[in-house]
Formats: sequence, structure tokens, C-alpha cells
Amino acid sequence: MGQNQLSRRTLAKLIPVLSALPAAQAQNPPATPRPQQRGQGREQVPQRISKEQLKAALAVLGLEFKDAELEMALPGVNRQLVNYEGLRKIDIPLDTPPADLFSPIVPGHPAPKGPSKFKQVAPAVKDISLKPEELPFSTALQLGALLKAKKITSTELTKLYLERLKTYSPKLLNVITLTEDLALEQASKASAEIRAGKYKGPLHGVPYGAKDLFDTKGIKTTWGAEPYMDRVATYDATVVEKLRDAGAVLVAKLSMGALAQGGLWFNGMTKTPWNYERTSSGSSAGSGSATAAGLVGFSIGTETLGSIISPSTACGVAGVRPSFGRVSRYGAMALSWTMDKPGPICRSIADCAEVLKAIAGPDGKDLTLLDTPLNWDPAQPLASMKIGYFESEFANAREPQKKLYDAALDVLRKQGAKLEPVQLPDYPYQQIRLVLSAEAAAAFDDLTRDHGIDKLKGQTPGDWPNSFRTARTIPAVEYIRAQRARTIFMQKMAQFMGQWDALVSPTQSGTLTATNLTGHPQSVVPCGFVEGLPQGLLFTSRLFEEGACMRVAYAYEQATEWHKMRPALQS
Repeated sequence: MGQNQLSRRTLAKLIPVLSALPAAQAQNPPATPRPQQRGQGREQVPQRISKEQLKAALAVLGLEFKDAELEMALPGVNRQLVNYEGLRKIDIPLDTPPADLFSPIVPGHPAPKGPSKFKQVAPAVKDISLKPEELPFSTALQLGALLKAKKITSTELTKLYLERLKTYSPKLLNVITLTEDLALEQASKASAEIRAGKYKGPLHGVPYGAKDLFDTKGIKTTWGAEPYMDRVATYDATVVEKLRDAGAVLVAKLSMGALAQGGLWFNGMTKTPWNYERTSSGSSAGSGSATAAGLVGFSIGTETLGSIISPSTACGVAGVRPSFGRVSRYGAMALSWTMDKPGPICRSIADCAEVLKAIAGPDGKDLTLLDTPLNWDPAQPLASMKIGYFESEFANAREPQKKLYDAALDVLRKQGAKLEPVQLPDYPYQQIRLVLSAEAAAAFDDLTRDHGIDKLKGQTPGDWPNSFRTARTIPAVEYIRAQRARTIFMQKMAQFMGQWDALVSPTQSGTLTATNLTGHPQSVVPCGFVEGLPQGLLFTSRLFEEGACMRVAYAYEQATEWHKMRPALQS
């Protein structure tokens, strides 16, 4: 039987033993006398794995051992089954990370140091409409300016957004839990503080929504999945704490694809407000949808492999996926401990910068965080920046997207950008994606074993249930090999990115996967419509230099009108 022609019967044989192989081989190296030969002996265990099963499992690994070697390995393989069963009896809370920590920093390319240089955008209050049909679509910074000037109170603004959430979210399916009592309490406090002159900053009193994987004490955090529909968090996630400290008002826990995949959750598929027949994408589905629909002042999402960039694109809003290690994941559902990254989804890149400033920085809980400056200069001349663009990706885009992209590049050039063609380092980075599959399966291993994944709505070959089952055949050796290959790719990317301040690409770019593996930041803004659906332009910058990709994105955003477009909502 060929190695690529495994039958279902063979697969059934190999799954119980696949993960045992590396340990079994390590315990029984051929050159070392067996303990029984030295008279020491080992505890005898039932031989539940046969030689035929072991041989089938090895075929998946691309290995073939002699009969004598198989016989020698079998006792160790069966002993490991006992160890595995013992491990599974240990109660490991869902918020427990592995003992090893991932860092995107590679030798020779240290993280930036020094104080942050952050220049805020200050909207003119006289230019901001207070009309009920226009006010909800204001940027977060515009809302903050109105609140500071006491043109409106946080309580009034919060009630407006709560009413819109109740009116429009049932059809958009973008809200899991409305946090009305908490919101009114926080808004009342913010209104009193601002009235008393105790102003906390641009987000003080601004209503926002959080993806429903951020824990909120005493309020449901369901992860969009049937097995966790009644899960109530016992503490606040760091992101929630930091936004509370900034004075922001939490009005809703927004929908997410079940266990952070796609837009399908236990009540249905979240919609983009531009077309109620289309998903808002995912997994930060509700965050993109609610922001575009003017149901929140801004929102928070997370990305592992596109979950901020994709829904921001599908909903026609701005999104920033920060560098890995910029924003704490404490209190957020873990999908991949080496790839998860929280970030803002807003109606302007300037909003994203302000929200990122509020949620960034070490918290003493997520030990992957680095204390690095967050620099943001919305007036930096593009002519002073070295900007590359993925010429082949734009050239190979299909019409009518290509027409939009050509126009977008012309806009950047008119803003002073000197665009130079680039291409990603040549490396098989797509194969490294198995890191995500392995970590996600590990995060929800208990759910797979007790068949909780059977309760999820999504049961296609591309959904998590099948992915989790499939990932059980990834050996530890291959996972570690992938991480070592990832290190090499990170080094190549660090060297490559060292030549550029920012890169520009379509949102369907190879950079999306590449930079999620390396931890580099990206930002996205709308660049037009195709058949009534928003399209996006993607920007990438060096590690912990989000200000660069945000600056180029902001220049494009402000030179166009796409970010001001509003969808026609259905109640």
C-alpha cells in the first residue's frame, strides 16, 4: 500500500498509536540493551497496540521499520498509552498556556526601544453631525471629541447604540450578548467623570463591542460555540480591563464563528450589512459587521490567520492586526498560543491607532508581551518612507478588482509614495501552517474526545470538528520540525522586512499567511466595491512598527471616500 493511499480501516488502526511513536523510539533505541536484559525489568502493561497497527501508523509518518524493530518498539508504545491516559485525567483549565513561550524576535533584529511617539488625530467638533441617522457612523475619535466638548453625554450616546443594536442586530446576527446593564452603568460613570472634568482620553465614554472570546466577569462568554453557550466568565480579559480604564463603554459581546472559525455560530451566520445574503466572514464576524453598520463606536477582534483582516474587508471598515506580543491574550480564548493576536476594528485607521494604544503593553499575565514603543505620526510624508508593493499579486488580480487596485496604487503615488516592486522570500511557508492545526486541536482536545465538537453547526470537511480529528495524526516530531522551519522563515522575513517601512498588497495576498506565522503587523482599509461588496487594500510593516503600515493606510483612506460609505440597513 502506498504512503498516500491510506484506507479508512488503516486510519482507524493508526490513530490510537500515532502520537506514541516518538516517545517509544526514544525509550527503545536499538543500540541500548533493553532493561529486561539488565535484569531490571519494566512494568508489564496490556499489549493493546498490535504490530500491524504500529506499522500502519508509521506509514503516515513516512517510516518503515523492520519486524524486529517493530517488536522492540511495541512494549514502549503500549506503555505510552498508559501515560497518555494519565495525562488526560489531569484537569487543565482552558485558559492554561503551554510551558514554552513564542517570540517573533530573531537574532540581529531586536524589538524597538524607547518611549512611544504618538500624535493624536483631533477632529473638529463643528464638522461632526449630531443627527441621529449620521451620528452612529462617526469615527470613535469624532465621538470622543463630542463627548469631551459636552455636546452629548455618554449615556445619551450609549442609549442610541443600544437601540440600534436591538433594531438591526437580529437580522445581521452579529450580537451574542447585549451588555445593557453594564453599559448604562459605565456610561453613567463616564458622563459624571467628564462633567466633573476628569477626562481620561479620546475613548472616554465611547461605546464599543468585543468579540465574544474576551472574558467579561459575570457575563456570558460563549466563543460562539454550542458547548459553551452558558459559559459565564469569572474575570475580565486584560483587553476589557484596559478599555474600562480608558473609560470606554462595553455595549455588546459580538458574534464570532464557533471557536474562532468563519462567521457561523450557534444562532446562525453573521451577515455583512452590505448584503444580507453574504457572510461578514470571520472569525471576528460580529466585530466587522457591527462596526460597519454603526451599531458600536468601535470593536475588538482577534486574528490567527485572517480573522481581523478578512471581516474588515468584507464589511468595508478599517482593521489592524498588531505584532504578536503587542496586545495581551489573557482572558481571551486560545486557538493558537503562537499565532493569536487581538486588535481593533474601526471606521478609521486613526481610530485603530487610538484603540491599539489603549489595549497595548505588558500586563504581567501574558508573558509573550514585549514592552516596546507604539509610534504613530499621521502626518509623516509618504515620500520619506520606503514602500514596496507586490506587483505580481496586483497584476494577476482578476477584473474588476484589478481596476480598483490600479486606481488605489495611483492614489498612493499621488500622496507621495514611491512604490517599488517586491516579492516575498522564497520559502515553503504554507507547510508551516500545520502549527495552527496542531495547536488548535490541542486547545480543544478534551472537546474532541468527549464529542462536544459534534454539537457544532459546522460539520463540513473544512470545519473545526474534522480539522481537530485530522490534526490528531500530526506527530510531535513534525510539529517541532515545523516550528524550527518557522524560525528559518522568520529570519528570512526579518531580513526582507528590514529593507522596507511598509508594503502594499491585495487582501488576498500571500503576506496574510506569511505574516501571521512571523508575527508582523498588518492594516486594511476599504478601496472600493465589486458587485456591491467592499474590497480592501492591505499594508504590512516591520515587527512592532504598526505606525508605519497604519500611516500608509491612513494616507490612502483620507485621500478617498470609501471609508465614509454607509450600508442600507434592514430592521
